[in-house]
Amino acid sequence: MGFPTKPFSLLFPFMVLFTNLELTPLAESATDYTALVYKGCAEQALSDPNAGQALSALFGSLVSQSTKAKFFKTTSGTGQTSITGLFQCRGDLSTSDCYNCVNKLPQMSDKLCGKSIASRIQLYGCYILYEVAGFAQISGMKMLYKTCSATNVAGSGFEERRDTAFSSMESGMVSGHGFYATSYESVYVLGQCEGDVGDADCSECVKSAVQRAQVECGSSISGQIYLHKCFISYSYYPNGVPRRSSSDSSSSSSSGTRQTTGKTVAIIVGGAAALGFVVICMLFARNLMKKHEDF
Repeated sequence: MGFPTKPFSLLFPFMVLFTNLELTPLAESATDYTALVYKGCAEQALSDPNAGQALSALFGSLVSQSTKAKFFKTTSGTGQTSITGLFQCRGDLSTSDCYNCVNKLPQMSDKLCGKSIASRIQLYGCYILYEVAGFAQISGMKMLYKTCSATNVAGSGFEERRDTAFSSMESGMVSGHGFYATSYESVYVLGQCEGDVGDADCSECVKSAVQRAQVECGSSISGQIYLHKCFISYSYYPNGVPRRSSSDSSSSSSSGTRQTTGKTVAIIVGGAAALGFVVICMLFARNLMKKHEDF
């Protein structure tokens, strides 16, 4: 009497099923780096068709460069129709996030400002700025936008902790070459200067932004100050500053998930194979006992 094949035919589909199983990680909640912070649009519109073509070419160049840089400035067109523009991504964004952020800006600029002679669209993670030749210049210290939380923390030493965090950020801006983020006793602060601003001017710009935050936001638990050439933000977390994941840590986490999944699959497959072996042994023993009884 040969070995029975039916147990294998029943177990094999389950072994194949478990072997091919691949757990799909839950989608992470969308980050807000592409959310609009503010817009600035010149009232006058482009009148020369050549300027419109120069603007389209400028947008294409900026988006293209965002795949390999976090700051880029260039000029498109010639003479009076030339347009100078730039983009900058927040220093802690990955290259792919920077591109995804910048890629949204041309369409948003067209939707929010039309074909104006100058425009600035600021998202949480990046911004784009352009202006035609001869457009009036403004001071790098000019405040463009501010936001302060309506929630205040009074009488708990909050402002002292925030100001200590600000001081640490100001010191780190030079070594960070225009970008620095740090935390101190549940207060997270971040500062960044425009990519072509020198270290000394950057330091002065950030100091000015800090002073404005102290005056404008007072004891608000969070605030953002945007000057023409720099910006700062701060947030207070009563339960401690949350850990900020990077693309590397996300990749490591995904790798760890895949390894854990692989181990789980191996255990399941091994268990199924062991079960099949036990069933076969039992049937074989039963067959031998039956033969013995026949004798």
